[in-house]
Amino acid sequence: MTIAVTDYGIGNLASAHKALVHLGADAVLTEDPAVVAAAHGVVVPGVGNFGACLRALRASGLEGPVRDAIAAGRPVLGICVGMQMLFERSDEDPAAGLGVAAGAVVRLPESERLPQIGWNTVEVTPGSRMFAGLGDEPWMYFVHSYAPAPADDAIVSGWCDYGRRFACAIEHDNLWAVQFHPEKSGANGLRLIENFVTACAA
Repeated sequence: MTIAVTDYGIGNLASAHKALVHLGADAVLTEDPAVVAAAHGVVVPGVGNFGACLRALRASGLEGPVRDAIAAGRPVLGICVGMQMLFERSDEDPAAGLGVAAGAVVRLPESERLPQIGWNTVEVTPGSRMFAGLGDEPWMYFVHSYAPAPADDAIVSGWCDYGRRFACAIEHDNLWAVQFHPEKSGANGLRLIENFVTACAA
Protein backbone atom coordinates (compact mmCIF):
# COMPACT_ATOMS: atom_id res chain seq x y z
CA MET A 1 0.00 0.00 0.00
CA THR A 2 1.51 3.31 -1.13
CA ILE A 3 0.45 6.82 -0.07
CA ALA A 4 1.59 9.58 -2.40
CA VAL A 5 2.38 13.04 -0.99
CA THR A 6 2.04 15.41 -3.95
CA ASP A 7 5.20 17.43 -4.53
CA TYR A 8 4.24 20.43 -6.64
CA GLY A 9 6.92 22.65 -5.15
CA ILE A 10 4.84 24.37 -2.46
CA GLY A 11 3.72 23.14 0.92
CA ASN A 12 4.56 21.38 4.13
CA LEU A 13 5.86 18.48 2.08
CA ALA A 14 8.67 17.08 4.20
CA SER A 15 6.79 17.24 7.49
CA ALA A 16 3.67 15.55 6.06
CA HIS A 17 5.81 12.82 4.51
CA LYS A 18 7.81 12.38 7.72
CA ALA A 19 4.64 11.96 9.79
CA LEU A 20 3.39 9.20 7.48
CA VAL A 21 6.72 7.38 7.56
CA HIS A 22 6.81 7.70 11.36
CA LEU A 23 3.50 5.84 11.45
CA GLY A 24 4.92 3.03 9.33
CA ALA A 25 3.17 3.97 6.10
CA ASP A 26 4.80 3.34 2.74
CA ALA A 27 4.72 7.02 1.84
CA VAL A 28 6.44 8.58 -1.15
CA LEU A 29 7.01 12.28 -1.80
CA THR A 30 6.52 12.54 -5.55
CA GLU A 31 6.13 14.94 -8.45
CA ASP A 32 5.38 12.07 -10.83
CA PRO A 33 1.72 12.00 -11.98
CA ALA A 34 1.98 8.26 -12.67
CA VAL A 35 2.98 7.53 -9.07
CA VAL A 36 0.05 9.60 -7.76
CA ALA A 37 -2.27 7.82 -10.18
CA ALA A 38 -1.18 4.40 -8.87
CA ALA A 39 -1.19 5.23 -5.15
CA HIS A 40 -3.71 3.78 -2.70
CA GLY A 41 -4.06 7.19 -1.01
CA VAL A 42 -3.06 10.76 -1.81
CA VAL A 43 -2.06 13.67 0.45
CA VAL A 44 -2.26 17.23 -0.93
CA PRO A 45 -0.37 19.65 1.34
CA GLY A 46 -0.23 23.39 0.84
CA VAL A 47 0.96 26.58 2.51
CA GLY A 48 0.94 30.23 1.52
CA ASN A 49 -1.22 31.76 -1.21
CA PHE A 50 -4.31 30.04 -2.64
CA GLY A 51 -3.64 31.09 -6.22
CA ALA A 52 0.07 30.34 -6.12
CA CYS A 53 -0.62 26.80 -4.88
CA LEU A 54 -3.24 26.19 -7.58
CA ARG A 55 -1.00 27.45 -10.35
CA ALA A 56 1.87 25.29 -9.10
CA LEU A 57 -0.37 22.21 -8.83
CA ARG A 58 -1.62 22.73 -12.38
CA ALA A 59 1.85 23.40 -13.79
CA SER A 60 3.15 20.21 -12.18
CA GLY A 61 0.62 18.04 -13.98
CA LEU A 62 -0.70 16.69 -10.68
CA GLU A 63 -4.17 18.26 -10.77
CA GLY A 64 -5.53 15.50 -13.02
CA PRO A 65 -4.28 12.59 -10.88
CA VAL A 66 -5.64 14.25 -7.73
CA ARG A 67 -9.05 14.71 -9.35
CA ASP A 68 -8.95 11.11 -10.63
CA ALA A 69 -8.13 9.78 -7.15
CA ILE A 70 -11.12 11.60 -5.67
CA ALA A 71 -13.43 10.41 -8.46
CA ALA A 72 -12.18 6.83 -8.14
CA GLY A 73 -12.94 6.69 -4.43
CA ARG A 74 -9.33 6.48 -3.24
CA PRO A 75 -8.67 8.30 0.07
CA VAL A 76 -7.43 11.86 -0.41
CA LEU A 77 -6.33 14.17 2.42
CA GLY A 78 -5.98 17.93 1.84
CA ILE A 79 -3.97 19.92 4.40
CA CYS A 80 -4.19 23.71 4.96
CA VAL A 81 -4.17 25.35 1.50
CA GLY A 82 -4.45 21.80 0.20
CA MET A 83 -7.92 21.88 1.75
CA GLN A 84 -8.75 25.35 0.45
CA MET A 85 -7.89 24.40 -3.15
CA LEU A 86 -10.67 21.80 -3.12
CA PHE A 87 -13.30 24.56 -3.02
CA GLU A 88 -14.59 26.71 -5.87
CA ARG A 89 -12.92 30.03 -5.09
CA SER A 90 -11.15 32.12 -2.46
CA ASP A 91 -11.22 35.74 -1.28
CA GLU A 92 -7.41 35.62 -1.45
CA ASP A 93 -6.95 35.19 -5.21
CA PRO A 94 -9.14 35.14 -8.35
CA ALA A 95 -7.82 31.72 -9.43
CA ALA A 96 -10.53 29.09 -9.80
CA GLY A 97 -10.34 26.30 -7.26
CA LEU A 98 -10.69 22.61 -8.06
CA GLY A 99 -14.40 22.79 -7.24
CA VAL A 100 -14.66 19.24 -5.92
CA ALA A 101 -16.22 20.71 -2.77
CA ALA A 102 -18.96 23.34 -3.14
CA GLY A 103 -18.33 26.64 -1.39
CA ALA A 104 -15.76 29.39 -1.03
CA VAL A 105 -12.72 30.23 1.08
CA VAL A 106 -13.34 33.35 3.14
CA ARG A 107 -11.00 35.68 5.04
CA LEU A 108 -11.20 35.49 8.81
CA PRO A 109 -12.48 38.60 10.65
CA GLU A 110 -10.16 41.62 10.71
CA SER A 111 -11.07 42.03 14.40
CA GLU A 112 -8.70 39.13 15.14
CA ARG A 113 -4.94 38.96 14.85
CA LEU A 114 -4.17 37.46 11.44
CA PRO A 115 -2.93 35.00 10.61
CA GLN A 116 -4.21 32.76 13.35
CA ILE A 117 -1.01 31.08 14.51
CA GLY A 118 -1.14 28.51 17.28
CA TRP A 119 -3.32 25.97 18.98
CA ASN A 120 -7.10 25.91 18.97
CA THR A 121 -9.75 23.36 19.83
CA VAL A 122 -11.77 21.57 17.17
CA GLU A 123 -15.45 20.82 17.78
CA VAL A 124 -15.81 17.35 16.28
CA THR A 125 -18.96 16.25 14.47
CA PRO A 126 -20.21 12.98 16.01
CA GLY A 127 -19.42 9.90 13.96
CA SER A 128 -16.38 11.36 12.19
CA ARG A 129 -13.95 8.69 10.98
CA MET A 130 -11.21 11.28 10.64
CA PHE A 131 -11.36 12.18 14.33
CA ALA A 132 -11.90 8.63 15.64
CA GLY A 133 -10.28 8.25 19.05
CA LEU A 134 -9.65 11.99 19.47
CA GLY A 135 -12.59 12.96 21.69
CA ASP A 136 -15.01 15.82 21.25
CA GLU A 137 -12.61 18.81 21.26
CA PRO A 138 -9.01 17.92 20.37
CA TRP A 139 -6.37 20.64 20.13
CA MET A 140 -4.80 21.22 16.72
CA TYR A 141 -2.21 23.66 15.36
CA PHE A 142 -3.28 26.36 12.88
CA VAL A 143 -1.50 28.89 10.64
CA HIS A 144 -3.99 30.70 8.35
CA SER A 145 -5.89 33.90 7.52
CA TYR A 146 -8.59 32.27 5.38
CA ALA A 147 -10.96 29.36 6.00
CA PRO A 148 -13.49 27.42 3.93
CA ALA A 149 -17.22 28.11 4.05
CA PRO A 150 -18.76 24.94 2.57
CA ALA A 151 -22.10 25.24 0.80
CA ASP A 152 -23.31 22.15 2.67
CA ASP A 153 -22.61 21.82 6.41
CA ALA A 154 -23.26 18.06 6.12
CA ILE A 155 -19.66 17.55 4.93
CA VAL A 156 -18.16 19.38 7.93
CA SER A 157 -16.51 17.05 10.45
CA GLY A 158 -14.80 19.75 12.52
CA TRP A 159 -15.59 23.34 13.53
CA CYS A 160 -13.37 25.98 15.09
CA ASP A 161 -13.88 29.49 16.51
CA TYR A 162 -11.58 32.40 15.70
CA GLY A 163 -13.52 35.62 15.39
CA ARG A 164 -16.31 33.52 13.90
CA ARG A 165 -17.21 29.86 13.66
CA PHE A 166 -15.67 28.22 10.62
CA ALA A 167 -15.29 24.77 9.12
CA CYS A 168 -11.81 23.45 9.84
CA ALA A 169 -12.34 19.89 8.61
CA ILE A 170 -14.49 18.24 5.97
CA GLU A 171 -15.19 14.59 5.34
CA HIS A 172 -17.18 13.32 2.36
CA ASP A 173 -16.78 9.64 1.54
CA ASN A 174 -13.12 9.25 0.52
CA LEU A 175 -12.33 12.99 0.58
CA TRP A 176 -10.91 14.33 3.85
CA ALA A 177 -9.42 17.79 4.37
CA VAL A 178 -8.28 19.92 7.30
CA GLN A 179 -7.42 23.61 7.69
CA PHE A 180 -5.01 22.91 10.56
CA HIS A 181 -1.65 21.13 10.31
CA PRO A 182 -1.97 17.59 11.71
CA GLU A 183 1.73 16.99 11.04
CA LYS A 184 2.48 19.80 13.51
CA SER A 185 -0.23 18.92 16.04
CA GLY A 186 1.60 16.39 18.19
CA ALA A 187 -0.10 13.17 19.26
CA ASN A 188 -3.55 14.38 18.18
CA GLY A 189 -2.37 15.13 14.67
CA LEU A 190 -0.55 11.82 14.39
CA ARG A 191 -3.72 9.99 15.42
CA LEU A 192 -5.68 11.77 12.69
CA ILE A 193 -3.04 10.86 10.10
CA GLU A 194 -3.09 7.28 11.39
CA ASN A 195 -6.86 7.24 10.80
CA PHE A 196 -6.19 8.31 7.22
CA VAL A 197 -3.60 5.54 6.78
CA THR A 198 -6.19 3.06 8.07
CA ALA A 199 -8.70 4.36 5.53
CA CYS A 200 -6.13 3.88 2.76
CA ALA A 201 -5.50 0.30 3.88
CA ALA A 202 -9.22 -0.44 3.84
